[in-house]
Amino acid sequence: MKLVVSDTKSGRTVQIDVPEEKRAFITGKQIGNEIQGDDFGLPGYTLKLTGGSDTSGFPMRSSVSGSRKIKSLVSGGPGFKPERKGQRKKKVFRGDTYSPEITQVNSMVSKPGAKSLDELFPKEEKADKEEGK
Repeated sequence: MKLVVSDTKSGRTVQIDVPEEKRAFITGKQIGNEIQGDDFGLPGYTLKLTGGSDTSGFPMRSSVSGSRKIKSLVSGGPGFKPERKGQRKKKVFRGDTYSPEITQVNSMVSKPGAKSLDELFPKEEKADKEEGK
C-alpha cells in the first residue's frame, strides 16, 4: 500500500510505502477522515484522506458507501471527465471505506508539522542519462 501525501501550500507530493503492520491505521477509515502522520514518518502532521484506488486501478468515490465495488452511471466527478456537455457513462468505482484491497491512498496535509516535507523527504537527484552512453 502506498500513501500519497500532497501539500497544497508548497505543491510538493510524497509517496510513502506503508508496511503491513501500519495498514491497520488506514483500514476502516472513510474518505474525509483525518489520520495522524506520526505513524507514517511525518511527526506532527495531520492528514486528511481524499481518495485512492484499488488493486485493479478502480478509483474510490465518496458517494458510494462501504468498501464495495459497483458499476454506476456518472456524469462527472472523480473517476470520469466528460468530453462533451451532458455526457454520461457507466464506470466501476470503489466505495468510500478503505479496505485491504486498496493499494493507493491519497491524502492532503490538513495540519503541517514542525519540519517541512522537503526536510523530511529530500529530493533525489536524477542520474544523468549522458553517463550511460
